[in-house]
Amino acid sequence: MMNLANVKTNAIRILDSKKVPYEVITYEKKDRDMDGVSIAEIIGRDPREVYKTLVAQGASRSIYVFVIPVDAELDLKKAARAAGEKNIELIPMKDLQKWTGYVRFGCSPVGMKKEYPTFIDQSCSSLKIMIVSAGKIGVQMVVKPEDLADVTHSKMVDLLK
Repeated sequence: MMNLANVKTNAIRILDSKKVPYEVITYEKKDRDMDGVSIAEIIGRDPREVYKTLVAQGASRSIYVFVIPVDAELDLKKAARAAGEKNIELIPMKDLQKWTGYVRFGCSPVGMKKEYPTFIDQSCSSLKIMIVSAGKIGVQMVVKPEDLADVTHSKMVDLLK
């Protein structure tokens, strides 16, 4: 674990300002090709509690955010239906920072450049806590699913393949 206990990301500042309780977990990123399941292992948490943030663009050119378990795959048809779009595609990784202000492995559903319509997979509704990126590589935040949904004005829907 690296010493980022006092790190304040934009996402963490937003949780603080809204008085949302959270816990910060930090980790050392081992290599460039790490995935969310590897991160869950490194922080010693069940992959079903750890969620990744995916950013997509609809046929209308609107941007949407989808938060799903790290060991799951986004169903693009379900995502499009949730967003009210004919179809939807994940944005290219090279465009992530342009749209969100965040980089890969550091993309938080909280505190993006703009507030985009956000959808959280309903699997989190059975959890007491969920873990998402705090907006910086190596920093995760533990929050209650309902608190994350509240802060991001999200809907909880079925998004998984």
